[in-house]
Amino acid sequence: MPQPQVRLFYFERLQHDVMAEMLRDTGDFGVDKLSFATAEAENWRVMSAAHAYQVMSARDELPRPYHVSADLLARCPNLLVVSSYGAGYDTVDVDACTAAGVLVVNQAGGNAEAVAQHVLAMMLTLSKRLIDADRATRRGDVDSREAFIGNNLQGKTVGIVGLGNIGARIAELCGGLFGMRVLACDPYVTAGEMAARGAEKTDLPALLAAADFVSVNCPRTDETTGMIDAAAFAAMKPGARFITTARGGIHDEAALADALASGHLAGAGLDVWDVEPPPADHPLLRFDNVIASPHIAGITRESRHDIAVFAAEQLIQIFRGRRPPRLINPAAWPAYAARFERAFGRPVAGP
Repeated sequence: MPQPQVRLFYFERLQHDVMAEMLRDTGDFGVDKLSFATAEAENWRVMSAAHAYQVMSARDELPRPYHVSADLLARCPNLLVVSSYGAGYDTVDVDACTAAGVLVVNQAGGNAEAVAQHVLAMMLTLSKRLIDADRATRRGDVDSREAFIGNNLQGKTVGIVGLGNIGARIAELCGGLFGMRVLACDPYVTAGEMAARGAEKTDLPALLAAADFVSVNCPRTDETTGMIDAAAFAAMKPGARFITTARGGIHDEAALADALASGHLAGAGLDVWDVEPPPADHPLLRFDNVIASPHIAGITRESRHDIAVFAAEQLIQIFRGRRPPRLINPAAWPAYAARFERAFGRPVAGP
């Protein structure tokens, strides 16, 4: 029986078993599960021979030596593809991959429904003040129902920072279900494309000033790191609510705590943190009007299955010589194509 040509490795777990099943069914892939508990030398022996790395995208879950860096790439000379679990790729140095002729792909869209529903759940919970009402009820601290008066979502304005797969679905839900005005800020999406996705294009200052809810749904990049700072929170309208399911580090946690403590903002929904999970004594966890979750917005049974299918399909396409649909670094293609042909003795398709 011929041995698989393509070696892929991952650490600890896949999003769903369907991924390994799809890859093995092709007859082309050998799939190696590695463990953090295994001696590093043994892991590196497998990694150095591999062609593909299915990498965790949450930076605090993956030990630093296994982040995709220039050093890892130098130690893995056969590596051709790095595939992240979700839309994010915080554990991958994309520039280093491009320089090395290594493709980086993500699974953008695979968890869009799950994240969008998480955002809507946070919006509704904040608007109806369910968390602070629940806590007060459990404490026996309800003197008046009027103390927990909330708001309807109809007629309110939501500002979406980043109108990709997730942002577009949030726009559709907010506009369709609640008749909200939808503003969006995304320099990579035209006004016409935004209109087709149900949003009005604007810039960040105008969005912050007008929105009753600000939802951050952009990737963490050099451009976006620290983007929502003290000045941004001050620019938000009094009584607005801030929600993020993107990545920690895009917003300033200390500045958000100050904006909540002053009463300028009416609440926040936070799924992502500078350190994940956040420590129990984190200042933001002291507020009853903060909804906290540990980076789980995209984790549902359905989204894990869909992401695994996306990942398997892309890897099969790539190693059959075709260009993948969710390629993060297209500039790597020429160098990658030459390396692919040397490795497998056949050319890839045109760009």
